[in-house]
Amino acid sequence: MITRPVTSYKEIDFSAGQTILIDKPLGITSFDVIYRLRRVLHLKKIGHAGTLDPKATGLLIICTGKSTRKIESYMGLVKEYTGTIVLGEQTPSMDTETEVHIRNESSHIKIDDILRVAAGLTGEIDQLPPMYSAVSKNGQRLYTLARKGETIERETRRVTVEEFEITSWEHPVVSFRVVCSKGTYIRVLAHDMGEKLGCGAYLSSLRRTAIGEFRVEDAVTIESFREIFNADTRDVS
Repeated sequence: MITRPVTSYKEIDFSAGQTILIDKPLGITSFDVIYRLRRVLHLKKIGHAGTLDPKATGLLIICTGKSTRKIESYMGLVKEYTGTIVLGEQTPSMDTETEVHIRNESSHIKIDDILRVAAGLTGEIDQLPPMYSAVSKNGQRLYTLARKGETIERETRRVTVEEFEITSWEHPVVSFRVVCSKGTYIRVLAHDMGEKLGCGAYLSSLRRTAIGEFRVEDAVTIESFREIFNADTRDVS
């Protein structure tokens, strides 16, 4: 893994195999990150170990060259996230990708209610993959069907939420930290919290702060690579 100063990156042979920690910005896909780094580093063999939604920021593990063999093992590591949940409102995507379409009263919700529900969503739980997800069903991505207004049956998945810590509460926003297994949908946690509280909820922000022992504090930005390699990575097709 690269831990040296960003100014020395130009000396590294990325084609031989490196594990790079990237802090993904808001609004781009994980594939966009790969596309931009491929242009900067002039590499064909490069991939990431675990997708982040465009509306999420934070840690992406990028592997180049022979290090791409490690991707599967990295993907299985425990993840840590921080973020915010808005109570009393719902969106079709369970996050900010779509507009609020349902509003309910939530001023009666107390911190004890929130703590109780968070505790109930800790441990081994079953999650229903959201329609706005990359899960495939009969050869089609669920988000493709969702954008057409279609809803189909999905099978629940067993995931493990090791920690669901409520870090602050100021109506209607709940701030949290979650430590969870591979495959956990944080926006489903937000949605399920709203359902259990009886007022609805959606995920309003999300940041991945750790993957196993890797921390976002040790990550660098795509812009750092652009500046060091004097490359233009702004245009993404």
